[in-house]
Amino acid sequence: MAPINEGLWRNNWPTASQEPFEDGLVNGEEPSAAEEAAALMAKEAKGGAVKFGWVKGVLVRCMLNIWGVMLFIRMSWIVGQAGIELTIAIILIATLVTTITGLSTSAITTNGFVRGGGAYYLISRSLGPEFGGSIGLIFAFANAVAVAMYVVGFAETVVEMLSDVDALMTDELNDIRIVGTLTVILLLGISVAGMEWEAKAQIVLLVILLAAIANYFLGTFIPVDNKEPKGFFGYHTAILFENFGPDFREEETFFSVFAIFFPAATGILAGANISGDLADPQSAIPKGTLLAILVTGLTYVAVAVSAGSCIVRDATGDHNDTVSDTVNCTDAACTLGYDFSICKEGGCQYGLMNDFQVMSLVSYFGPLITAGIFSATLSSALASLVSAPKVFQALCKDNIYPGLGIFAKGYGKNNEPLRGYVLTFCIGLAFILIAELNIIAPIISNFFLASYALINFSVFHASLANSPGWRPSFKYYNMWVSLAGSVLCCVVMFVINWWAALVTLLIILALYIYVGYKKPDVNWGSSTQALIYNQALTHCLNLSSVEDHVKNFRPQCLVLAGYPNSRPALLQLVHSFTKNVSLMVCGHVRTVSRRPNFKDLSQDYVRCRRWLIKKRIKAFYSPVFADNLRHGTQLLLQAVGLGRLKPNTLVMGFKNNWSDGNMRDVENYINTIHDAFDLQFGVVILRLMDGLDISHIPGQDELLSPSEKPPKESKDVLISVGPAKDSDSDSCPSKTHSNQSSPLIIRATETKSPLSLTDQRLLESSQMFKKKQGKGTIDVWWLFDDGGLTLLIPYLLTNRSKWGDCRIRVFIGGKINRIDHDRRAMATLLSRFRIDFSDINVLGDINVKPKKHNKLSFKELIEPYRLKEDDMEQEAAERLKAQEPWRITDNELELYKAKTSRQIRLNELLKEHSSSAKLIVVSMPLARKGTVSSALYMCWLETLSKDLPPLLLVRGNHQSVLTFYS
Repeated sequence: MAPINEGLWRNNWPTASQEPFEDGLVNGEEPSAAEEAAALMAKEAKGGAVKFGWVKGVLVRCMLNIWGVMLFIRMSWIVGQAGIELTIAIILIATLVTTITGLSTSAITTNGFVRGGGAYYLISRSLGPEFGGSIGLIFAFANAVAVAMYVVGFAETVVEMLSDVDALMTDELNDIRIVGTLTVILLLGISVAGMEWEAKAQIVLLVILLAAIANYFLGTFIPVDNKEPKGFFGYHTAILFENFGPDFREEETFFSVFAIFFPAATGILAGANISGDLADPQSAIPKGTLLAILVTGLTYVAVAVSAGSCIVRDATGDHNDTVSDTVNCTDAACTLGYDFSICKEGGCQYGLMNDFQVMSLVSYFGPLITAGIFSATLSSALASLVSAPKVFQALCKDNIYPGLGIFAKGYGKNNEPLRGYVLTFCIGLAFILIAELNIIAPIISNFFLASYALINFSVFHASLANSPGWRPSFKYYNMWVSLAGSVLCCVVMFVINWWAALVTLLIILALYIYVGYKKPDVNWGSSTQALIYNQALTHCLNLSSVEDHVKNFRPQCLVLAGYPNSRPALLQLVHSFTKNVSLMVCGHVRTVSRRPNFKDLSQDYVRCRRWLIKKRIKAFYSPVFADNLRHGTQLLLQAVGLGRLKPNTLVMGFKNNWSDGNMRDVENYINTIHDAFDLQFGVVILRLMDGLDISHIPGQDELLSPSEKPPKESKDVLISVGPAKDSDSDSCPSKTHSNQSSPLIIRATETKSPLSLTDQRLLESSQMFKKKQGKGTIDVWWLFDDGGLTLLIPYLLTNRSKWGDCRIRVFIGGKINRIDHDRRAMATLLSRFRIDFSDINVLGDINVKPKKHNKLSFKELIEPYRLKEDDMEQEAAERLKAQEPWRITDNELELYKAKTSRQIRLNELLKEHSSSAKLIVVSMPLARKGTVSSALYMCWLETLSKDLPPLLLVRGNHQSVLTFYS
């Protein structure tokens, strides 16, 4: 073995903050290959853990589990009913199912390192936690109840023997409970003593079982005269031909007999279930499982042929029932000197059809068959008693079901699940005390079959996904054969018991939905992920080959939110109309002045993704480094997206504090809007009266991974170093102009300083879109035809339950003498667009001059940004304009005087009509790039939107997003 790099070993060892389980793994975390190898070397160096090879660990266990009690007390009856021909068919079908499952198991186990957990581990790592968690729980439970089944079978045989000698302790039912309880306690003691003792017990039981089988075959070659009246004559072709075909009685059919036999073929996962205790599970599981299936299958066929060749179906047991000359007898027994024709009337107690203990009669030494029955039941019970805790321990370690973690702890050198043993003992004992397992037995068989079906489906799914990581060293499998095996398992489930199959599927579905809803934080590289990737890639390529159509338009939003937790109101509102409808990307421009630290970018990406998942916001996070907001947004606008899954709408927060900051930031902000229009994007700007940015407030949803959280006695405060609060437009809350632009994490004491009244209002408003809005209106001021985006967004909002009680009111401009006409025209248009509305208001006074004091307020607003070129020389004015391009010229003010008045007047009308609206959506004014200065445009937006309820400034790219046609 190659030496393990010591530094790698140390680096990969879990830190104290990870709170590892006994094997050093956090719940759901997978170790690397180096960790596995190093851990294995460490255990070998200690010389403690006991590991089994493929014979003792897999072959012996599988054969003991498959050679169940069915071999001795039901095989002869099956041959009597189905005949040798159909019995072999039944065995072959069952063996086909288990062989395909064995091949699939071999493929999965040779596709990487296999840890403990058996069927659960194989399925969960292949199909993901939803399927694995579902099947793992019921598989562990099935094994626990199977302990009771096998123990009750053993107890019934013991009590029957006691009854024959009149030695019952109380009555038969209570004696079964007493014997079963004592037996399961003994088995628990063997299991708790350790896997080494359990393996030794299995070897002893295997020897007894092999002796019993050999004893039976030896007996078939030694016919005894006193056994002939009971139907045993030794090998005769007459008996073989008579028993070759079926003779179904008592409403039995091929499928009902198959349902009785099939549980005898289960047990092929007995070795895989203790995969954590195998020295080389990748080699041991395929060899041991497949060889066990072959040996046991041949044994069942041999028993069927031998029983059908030397035992007649019916016999009286009476020595006097010999053939007489007066009786017309044609049965095989007649040719051998006996007349059992009376059995056709019923009442005979011997023969294949009537005597379940006929193998004891045939055997060379009858009591050894009884010992074989004991061995078969006890070995199966012991295997189940060991399998259930091992599978359950692996399930609990992954923390799929919160609250079950206490059963993950292991003890001793072999990491024995002692708590799991006790739980399995309690479940088994409970069902032993019931002593009636006729109802639960079919469900358990279906649980096992469901596991087999999913193992087969795992191989098909992994092959279909075509992931480069799927490269098992075991090559003797085929994806379509595995799929056929999965379907066959499902068919057999319904053949055995249709209602039990339905119950099994419902339980799996319920657990699948639960695990899917909880979304455990695990990543095992399942084939489900690989197939989703394949499908997503295929669909993206298919979309790219088709031109966009207006009927399929969706507002795919690039949201300049900075860190996602910085502006929750902005994210929540956009998420309201994009969730399950369209694309949402949280863009984050991180400004740096020198070489960026890309390691920080990658760490922040993981944290922000986790935050979005935790908050159930269906969005992507896309950060970039740039020297300013505009350049970063240009990168995002051009690069974000894949094919048709590409943003078409830029969403920003309004820059509330623009007048207090650097006007170069305003220039970048306005130019960012122009860039979006140049690239054919729609633009949406959200303004809240109290602002959007809460990153400066201590303790607001820090983007910390669990391992980075501070101890309980201290508190982390997230502080963004940079602009003052309400810098809502900037997508980077941290403007330190260095390569460390992450939020600073400061360790503080528990004492909290009280928040200012402004911050309290800001916190309240940041959550306003998270709650249900209640009855109210969404006022749409559709002042320009921008393609319909201004109408589409409110419509999408009202489709959400949070906004479902809100009604749309539409406001349009018009002339006083045409108000009724314009209202009817707009109502007709909205009806053809199939958009519900509660009212339409035509603003006939929209062109009235604004009030004088509002005009004076606007004049005061623009005063600091005017160029005032008349007060200086032309050359100086031109130089200042070049240095500060946002300056407002007198010519510009005069040229756009009417447009300025329109913004002031609109604000007056908005306050008059929409001051109580839940949300205002208003068409955003446009400014010609290069002719309207940034300061003037910013003043327009400020004047239009100030002192109002939550307001969305919306402007489409003049591409139609609404259509009349179906």
